[in-house]
Amino acid sequence: YENMFDFLFDSNKFKILGEDELKKYCVNLEKILSFEDHYDINGLDLFSELKLLKEILTNEINIPLKIFNYIKRSCSFPNTYITYRILLTLHVTVTTAKRSFSKLKMIKSYLRSTMLQDRLNELNILSIKSEMLELLDYKTLINNFTAQKARKNNIKIIKLY
Repeated sequence: YENMFDFLFDSNKFKILGEDELKKYCVNLEKILSFEDHYDINGLDLFSELKLLKEILTNEINIPLKIFNYIKRSCSFPNTYITYRILLTLHVTVTTAKRSFSKLKMIKSYLRSTMLQDRLNELNILSIKSEMLELLDYKTLINNFTAQKARKNNIKIIKLY
């Protein structure tokens, strides 16, 4: 995230960048924000807009949100507008590659409101022991279960008569 947008965080920073460096950042950002043949921005146009914006921005307009609002009001810098919109809406944690999804966390977040702790523990065990579950013969398991339930029903019937 910082590598992509570092030069845009502070207007003073891109004001002191040399033209070659600024152009390199803009072209690199164009590559990052592209997918196959689709581009969100044009790097060379962004470079031209930022060069002009360097001259226009005052010292009070120095953080990304203020720059974005200024660009939005002026309606003159389409590539810069798109770039700052992406910068301000892209959450920092979304851009990192270090995500870990725990099966327990997914289960908890999905069923937390209606699930008792016992059931959650059982689902957790099933999730952890998924390799063992794949080896189970479900036909035998179902037959054993139904046989046990059938015996209980017979006992109840006998007691009633």
